[in-house]
Amino acid sequence: MAFELRRIREDDQVVNHEINVTPFIDIILVLLIIFMIAVPVSMVHMPLELPVSTQKSPSIEQTPVVLTVAADLSLEVGDRPVSRSGLAAALDAATRNDRGARIFVRADRTIRYGDLIKVMDQLRVAGYLKVSLVARESEEPAS
Repeated sequence: MAFELRRIREDDQVVNHEINVTPFIDIILVLLIIFMIAVPVSMVHMPLELPVSTQKSPSIEQTPVVLTVAADLSLEVGDRPVSRSGLAAALDAATRNDRGARIFVRADRTIRYGDLIKVMDQLRVAGYLKVSLVARESEEPAS
């Protein structure tokens, strides 16, 4: 049998197949220190005199359109009583045919959920998709 047992000499280099992550960790720590110093420095506010605009700020809505649903299911747009069949026309008059206007719905607390949904369905059919429900603020803290 002819094979040779080779002994490792001191001058032979051994190949290491592992990745050395120490330089990577050093770089990450240096970057962390740089960002810890740079972020508070960049937060310093400079005093500025901002220019004044001559344009008036846009008004959101001059008078909100309020639809009231009473306990007897009668409807009012603003302070005007309206029938269910005339609801779309009354809303068109109140919003000047602006289908993107927000409609605020005030409903009596004794109204059944299904009846309120029918009124909101009429609003959707009329083309008014921005509907907000109005509630009274509670004087008692929530528990």
